[in-house]
Amino acid sequence: MSFADQADRTLDILALTPGWHRLKELREDCDDETVAAIIGEAASFAEGVLAPLNAVGDRIGARMVDGRVRTPDGFSDAFRQYAEAGWLGMDVAEKFGGQAVPLTLHAACAPLFERACVALMMAAGSTRAAAHLLAEAADEATANEWVPKLSTGEWAATICISEPEAGSDVGRLRTKAELSDGEWLITGQKIWISFGDHDMADRIGHCLLARTNDQPGTRGISLFLVPNLIDGRANGVSVDRIEEKMGLHGSPTCAMRFESARGILLGKEGRGLPQLFTMIELMRLLTGCQGLGIASAAADIAEDYAKERCQGGRPDQPPVPISSHPDVQRQLHEIRSSTEILRAAILELATTMDIARLEPEAGLEDFTGWMLPLIKNFGAAAGFETANAAIQVLGGVGYTQDWPLEQYLRDARIMTIYEGTTGMQALDFLTRRLWRDEGRGAALFLEKARDEIDAYIAEHPAESEQALAVLDGFERLSGRMTALQSDPDAALYRANSYMRAAWSAVSIWMALRISETGAVRRLVAEFDFHSARCG
Repeated sequence: MSFADQADRTLDILALTPGWHRLKELREDCDDETVAAIIGEAASFAEGVLAPLNAVGDRIGARMVDGRVRTPDGFSDAFRQYAEAGWLGMDVAEKFGGQAVPLTLHAACAPLFERACVALMMAAGSTRAAAHLLAEAADEATANEWVPKLSTGEWAATICISEPEAGSDVGRLRTKAELSDGEWLITGQKIWISFGDHDMADRIGHCLLARTNDQPGTRGISLFLVPNLIDGRANGVSVDRIEEKMGLHGSPTCAMRFESARGILLGKEGRGLPQLFTMIELMRLLTGCQGLGIASAAADIAEDYAKERCQGGRPDQPPVPISSHPDVQRQLHEIRSSTEILRAAILELATTMDIARLEPEAGLEDFTGWMLPLIKNFGAAAGFETANAAIQVLGGVGYTQDWPLEQYLRDARIMTIYEGTTGMQALDFLTRRLWRDEGRGAALFLEKARDEIDAYIAEHPAESEQALAVLDGFERLSGRMTALQSDPDAALYRANSYMRAAWSAVSIWMALRISETGAVRRLVAEFDFHSARCG
């Protein structure tokens, strides 16, 4: 499947998404012809401009030159073209220079860009998310100065959370912000900062968490915008080193130092982490798109290779394509079905997020909050797992650098770690989405899925009955996990299995939507397995 074929597949699944039809009623600019043109142009741009940089960026990598980060050849020009073509600010408000298209269109196009060059897109992802954050949280002057520049790629942005002694445990961060003569001065270290420095934009703004008082945990943490330059002069921001990593070599992961750097307070003091979730949520959805992009490319390679590679068959006859062997057919079906189920789930979430913003009275926020950890984690996992499965189809050659699968595998491995690890997502899914929210998101999921699956019974009776049985089982499982609040250690031990059972249930729903009925039996078995582990 080429980039154009992936665009067509995206359009086909979008047409099957009930929420998309409602969104088109709410947004007259989302007519079929316009949407097809946008997604088609995204495929062309990804293939023609971004994809040629993927292997080059991996081979050359980012490097330090005279205390600054230099990106691989071609990255700066491609980033400029990406921004000038309007992709960077496509869903940013028009008053800030964006095109204000629905989030769904961004979610439809992003996997094409991520497939092409996921390392370069790391800079685009944080910059776009920061534009949305500043539009929401910054004072008017700051928003009017920064958001248009971010949308056009003249300036870029990062997200700065982790420190040497504070990773997922954000409440232990030590970076301090002190108010001096009316200005906030930030001092501390930050690590794991993607594109913490680079040569692709004139100015970089760091969306940074720092402690502003002595209150314990996250209550003393505030959010700041810390530019690397102010009035053209250095602002006490420097790079200690670029991390040597397994993959994403084209994306510089920086250890940063801030020495009395001037910062702009975003939102209310002491509310930094909740405010930053505007950015984090967008980046978690994007992580699912990253995994989908890599999975799409890996699935294509496996299918194309299996059609061309000839082995086996009758010894007195020419060898046959390995795609004719039943076990290879099984592998290819599992690769493709998991990829397209993920595509459908991402589009389901994105359309619902759009509708929730346009029709807040519909009460869909609990459902989108419930779905987001699933998309982040299992979208991320799909990139690695599909690349791994595709290598298995290719055999020994898939393990070599003659094929891009080994790079996909290395690049994708980090995705279930950053933006919240699998374990963190599972804990959030259980303690916040089930316990704190009293299961409202799960209830909305069950309602939406049952209503839709009921419509498939006439065409796919056996598979629909199996799917409805799984939904019933998930509802009972949620009840058992709710009862375990009295034994939190036992519940948290089972949190990962509970989240995986939920993804199996969502996947069955999506499988029926896209008529991948052959995947239902496997998904039922997966649900039963994870359900048993919760027992």
